[in-house]
Formats: sequence, structure tokens, C-alpha cells
Amino acid sequence: MSDATPSAYGDLLDRVRRISNVSHAEELLSWDQQVMMPDEGTPGRARQLSALSAVEHDLLTDDELGTLLDELDATDLDDEPAAVVREVRREHDRAVRVPTDLVERISAASSEALTAWREAKEADDFDAFAPHLEELIDLKRRYAAHVDPDRDPYEVLFEEYEPCLPLSHAEDVLTDLRDAVVPLVDDVRVSDADLTTDAFAGTFAAERQEALMRDALDLLGYPWERGRLDEAPHPFSTGTTFDARITTRYDETDPIGALLSTIHEFGHASYTLGLPDDAYGTPLGEARDLSIHESQSRLWENHVGRSTAFWELFLPRVGDAFPAVDDVTVREAYEAVNAVDPSNTIRVEADELTYHLHIVLRFEIERDLVRGDLDVAEVPAVWNDKMASYLGVRPETDAEGCLQDVHWSHGAFGYFPTYSLGSVIAAQLFDAVDADVEGVDDLIRAGEFDPLHEWLTDRIHRHGKRFETNDLVREATGEDVSADAFVDYATAKYGELYGL
Repeated sequence: MSDATPSAYGDLLDRVRRISNVSHAEELLSWDQQVMMPDEGTPGRARQLSALSAVEHDLLTDDELGTLLDELDATDLDDEPAAVVREVRREHDRAVRVPTDLVERISAASSEALTAWREAKEADDFDAFAPHLEELIDLKRRYAAHVDPDRDPYEVLFEEYEPCLPLSHAEDVLTDLRDAVVPLVDDVRVSDADLTTDAFAGTFAAERQEALMRDALDLLGYPWERGRLDEAPHPFSTGTTFDARITTRYDETDPIGALLSTIHEFGHASYTLGLPDDAYGTPLGEARDLSIHESQSRLWENHVGRSTAFWELFLPRVGDAFPAVDDVTVREAYEAVNAVDPSNTIRVEADELTYHLHIVLRFEIERDLVRGDLDVAEVPAVWNDKMASYLGVRPETDAEGCLQDVHWSHGAFGYFPTYSLGSVIAAQLFDAVDADVEGVDDLIRAGEFDPLHEWLTDRIHRHGKRFETNDLVREATGEDVSADAFVDYATAKYGELYGL
């Protein structure tokens, strides 16, 4: 290795850390906009985020960064430096093809669209949001054309969120899920099983729900010295290994919705907090993109938070917080949090099975929008038709239909498939945990979550972006990413619940 190479790698890390810090500042401003910013703050915030996105883009496309990457590409590097160079190269090569002014326009348009979406959803007025959606689709098509004019623009945008799995692989997984889930939901629909679905019926004050959520986070092992819990219209988690924040939302008629949402976001934060501190600001200290991120939230929400063992542990705390449900049994609670409801129109309130049909619907619509096969004005009608076809229910309003999700206001076209990819990976990971860690259910029942944290940190978190997605899953489980583990898990679980 030449004398220049260590210097080149050190210079690369310095530049990458600067880029990362700008990106994290953007995320913090975005968190503030969704959680704490005054209603009239949008014009200033749009300009702030636009300026930071331009700075980040300029740093990423700097010629000297390209020169360093060229020098390091020609050098034999150890595994971890090679992974850093690979990841920075991918980002750099995409970014240099996109003009800075387009990046600024997308950032500003997204910030304005977020406020427009929030107001349109509240007013149930899709027409008020439609011009913003049209603008973002146009801008993101231009973005994709700059990255690669000869490829499907949706495929290019999908790589923003999952750069390591081909879109064809994701489509295969979605197809396998759809083909397994649709007949399973049909069987559930005609089952004569009488599950308890009203175990948590009643009115539950938001402030008491918040106290219960904090209790749950304490139990799961959320380190408050590195995090926060706040409220947002659309729950999310963001941050770094030093500061990973959670948001949730409260419905006074549905305390379990807040609980599962909080556990879900805890899974995201747990991944972020499990990244190595000493690699902060480099790809080795960053999450391996959204499919793996979603696998962590889905594992905690579904395989832990919906399990019988968890409800044996947590139900007494729910009873203490809300004496009106003190007589609910563990089995009743388990049935209530796992009941399948095809009539539900809201993705974030969907059960494990119908959830994937919500994802397929969004995937098909956003793919057709980006490809130019669907006009924005057609979205409400197409959304409702697909909902009726896949789930047998038609939304009564656009607020509970095509306006329910925040993602398109961010210009996040290509994001939705990662939710289902995360669910199948979560099932694969939990199978591996079950094989490696003795008595997982007993540990959950006892509130001993350290072994699960340690396994996930060892197999997933500590690697950052050292491995690409499929390689990381194979390292952790011995298998490629596939829907098989989820299909087996869901078939067994819902077969038992519904007597199938």
C-alpha cells in the first residue's frame, strides 16, 4: 500500500463526516418541522432545508472527493475501508449526475408539500394537495433521468431507499407475499372463529397513554439519555447513535395503536442506537438502508409486541394504567392485537396480513405515477378501486384513503416496498434468534430483553453498511432475502388463531 493511500483514506473520512453532519442537521430540522415548529414556520424552514441540501450535494459531488475515490479504487483495501469506499462511491456517482439547483428545488418543494399535505388531510381535500404531488413527481422524474436516462425511473428512485436489492427481487418478494396473503385473508374472512376484538374498548386519556408508552420504552430498554418521545401526525423515528428520537400518536379510543406504533419506532431507534459510536459519520456507522431498518421495527412490533409472551409481561401494566380493562385476559389481549380486519382502510392500523396488501396498493400507484401511466387526478379513484379489489372495502373520504400517508409529500417514491421487505427479513431474523438464543419467549415473558438486543447488535447493528442487504441477511441467517419465513410464520400464527 502506497504512502499516499492512508492519507487519501483519512481525507476521504474527513469529507464523509462533514457530509454526514450536514445530513443529520437536515434530519433534525425536519424532525422539528413535524413535531415542534410553529404552524407559520414553513417558508423559512423550506429555505433552510433547501440550503442544507445544496451544501450536502455540493460536498458529495466535489471533484476532490471523486479524485480520492479514484485513488482508493486502485488500491487493495481491507474489508471495512473497502466497504466505506464502495458506499461513498455509490452516493457520489449518483449525486454528480444531478444538478444542485434540482436538489434544492426538490427539498424546497418537499418542505412546502408537507404542510400542504397536512392541511389537505385535515380538510379532506385532495385537490389542494394535487399540485404539490404533481410538482414532486415531475421533479423526481427529472432526478431519475439525470441519474440514468436509460432506465425505468421508478427503479432508479427505489434505489434511493434500497440500493442493494434489485427492484426485480423486491417485486418477487411482493408477489410471493400477495399470493400467500390473499388466500389466507380469504380463509380468515370465512372462518367461524370468534376472536375477542373489543378487549380494549373504551376511552383512554392521551396523557395516560403517554405515561404507559414511557413505561413500555423503559421495559424494552430505551436509553432516555440518547432519545426522546414526542407526538407527530405520522409516527417516525430519526437521529443518530447519540440521539435517536421516537414519535407516536394517540387516539383516545385505541391505546393499542399507540403502543404498537411506539414499539415499532423503538425498533428503528434501537437499530440507530446500536450502530458503533466510533464509526459515527461514516458508512460503517450508518444503517444498512430502509429494508433492514424496517426489519428491526417489524421484529420488535410484531414478533415481540404482538406475542403472547409480551402480553403476559405487559398486560398488568395496562391494567394499572387503565383500571377499566383490568379484567382482560392474556388470551383476549393477544386476540385483540392480532385480529385480522380486512375492512380497515388505514395502513398504520392494519394487521400483519392485510398490511402487505396496503403496501402493494401504494407500490402499484406510485410506480404508475412515476412511469407516467397514471395521472395525479386519477389517484383517489384508482386508490379506492384497488382498496375495494384487494380488501373489499372502499374509503369514505380521501383523508382515510389516498391522503393518509406522509411519504409522497416528502417525494419518497420507491419507499413503500421496503416495508414489506422489512417484514419478511424480520421473520427470517426472528427464526435465527429463536435458533440461537435459548428460551426467547421465556426471556420476553420475564422482561429480559438484553439477549435480544445483543443478538441484533452483533448480527446487524454493529456492521453498519459493511455488508450489502442480501449479504447482511445471509450473514445473520444463512439465507437470502425471501418471503418464505414470513409465510410460514403467518400461516402457523393465523391458522391457530382462526382454526384454519
